Amino acid sequence: MSKKHIVFIINPKSGVERQKEIANGIEAHLDKEQYSHEILNTEFAKHGTVLAKEAARNGAYAVVAVGGDGSVNDVVQGLAGTDTLLAIIPKGSGNGMARTMRIPLNTNEAIKVINKGNVIAMDVGYANGRPFISNAGVAFDALISKKFAKSEKRGLMVYSWLVTKYMWLYKERDFTITVDGKEIKERAFMINVANGQQFGYNFKIAPMAVYSDGILDLIIIRKFPKILGGTLVVRAMSGTIVKSPFVRHITGKEITISNPLLKLMQTDGDAHVCESEIKFTIKKGAQKVIIP
Repeated sequence: MSKKHIVFIINPKSGVERQKEIANGIEAHLDKEQYSHEILNTEFAKHGTVLAKEAARNGAYAVVAVGGDGSVNDVVQGLAGTDTLLAIIPKGSGNGMARTMRIPLNTNEAIKVINKGNVIAMDVGYANGRPFISNAGVAFDALISKKFAKSEKRGLMVYSWLVTKYMWLYKERDFTITVDGKEIKERAFMINVANGQQFGYNFKIAPMAVYSDGILDLIIIRKFPKILGGTLVVRAMSGTIVKSPFVRHITGKEITISNPLLKLMQTDGDAHVCESEIKFTIKKGAQKVIIP
């Protein structure tokens, strides 16, 4: 019986030690009876998409995204419309989707998950055709994604500092939102469309979200007294953010968000320029993924 081929895609920016750790983990823990494997390094932005597409075309059984939500997003784009499975070794800053799926943050344990081969079908969200696996947003979170990307240092401390600093400076805006044909208007600090439960670091923006139900979770954080920002963070960490009087939760399959001044959005933590109106849709079970 021929072995199933697995392709590991690593961002070498994560450092030599990280690469060594991954290679050693694969050598020690990947089931060689079941799988053959190769390790590929990305060399430029979105190279993960190119490599994943190539791997799928060559008949790979699975492609393993070694990184955070951005790396997973790149791989999913490359695997779109193929039968190749996705697997994740969480090595990003926040690892939102891996945490949502309860994939261990420890490399060796994440490899053992691949050996077991438990497969489910994950939904993929789209924002004006741009795919996202965890969440997308158009207000405060898009600004933080942009600032975080420019920061030389990563990690929870930097992320927390940016959130605290810009929370006081950020001005709420009026948005027109349509959910499955029903229009609402909201003055919002943050609007997030979620498929997964969290941004990462256990900051659960949509703790009730299920990534395989074919439904998007819309979280609107309305204008709130900035002095109470800390309580919103505590609620997010404890999974009770939707119980806040400043938070509105709506579910739908098709969501449109617009504001004439809208220029920036984020998908899976990557910020980019956008149109003044964004249409969010979801494709149920679009990507098969190996989870615990």
